[in-house]
Amino acid sequence: MNSEYDNELIITIVRRGWSEPVIAAARRAGAEGGTILLGRGTGIHEVKTLLGIAIEPEKEIVLTVVAAARTDAVLDAIVAAAELDQPGTGLAFVVPVRRVVGRVHMFRKDEGEASRAPAPVTGRETP
Repeated sequence: MNSEYDNELIITIVRRGWSEPVIAAARRAGAEGGTILLGRGTGIHEVKTLLGIAIEPEKEIVLTVVAAARTDAVLDAIVAAAELDQPGTGLAFVVPVRRVVGRVHMFRKDEGEASRAPAPVTGRETP
């Protein structure tokens, strides 16, 4: 996805239990991590019943902020890992991110060695 923004947010909604493969695939494709939220479906095909009691399917929402240049590779990896090309498995979409602050990176490469120092949190590159 070409964008005027430096970062983009990939939002992936999958059935409960599928977020870990999504995160693993995204990391292999160049993402630095993600955030997993729990949710529930409310679509017309989402309501199932058991003994007359409505069961709301649980979903996992994975939020992954990536550099715009990596978006296509990460999204393709997510689609493959979560089988999103199959009906009823979930969906993913991309939203441009105007500004990012507070990103935490537990491990940053400094001169070839991993350190526990967090990356700058300004959301902008320093000269």
